[in-house]
Amino acid sequence: MSTSELAVSYAALILADEDIDITADKLQTLIAAAKLTEVEPIWTTLFAKALAGKSVKDMLLNVGSGGGAAAAAPTGGASGGDAAATDATAENEEEKKEEEKEESDEDMGFGLFD
Repeated sequence: MSTSELAVSYAALILADEDIDITADKLQTLIAAAKLTEVEPIWTTLFAKALAGKSVKDMLLNVGSGGGAAAAAPTGGASGGDAAATDATAENEEEKKEEEKEESDEDMGFGLFD
């Protein structure tokens, strides 16, 4: 990552932390205050357009959240549809429990920071 990209990224994080709307002008003002003269205005424009209407804080909090949400269970008009939905929900809960057991590294005797 270039110095320009880093400067604009940090400026965007500063604005987001202060709950200020991220615009190209505000990014450029922060970069100028940091006395970085080699940042081209195109970077501030690109970042401002990319982050327009988005919450940077939410994006940072959801970095490792994975894919989309699970599909909703189908609901039927008959009483048989309710039983099918209940069965599907029970299966999803069992799958989640199995995944949690598989992902545990405690059984292997080592951790991430050992």
